[in-house]
Amino acid sequence: MTTTPSQIQVADTWPGLPLEGWQDTYATLHRWMQIVGKTRLALAPMQNHWWQAAQYVTARGLGTSPMPYGERTLEV
Repeated sequence: MTTTPSQIQVADTWPGLPLEGWQDTYATLHRWMQIVGKTRLALAPMQNHWWQAAQYVTARGLGTSPMPYGERTLEV
């Protein structure tokens, strides 16, 4: 497969992101996403293929769709 000059130019516009520089942030973010996922598993009704546990990219970061919590709903 060949690459075009425009593909090479796009690849060069992003800075490097070595994991060593943000390993602690990665671990913290991963843990919080696990907590949110477990909360969704506990509160949202079961759906086919575990779709109720999905997290979404939003304008403010990662989030969830509304989850039932008693007579109210909860979003993270």
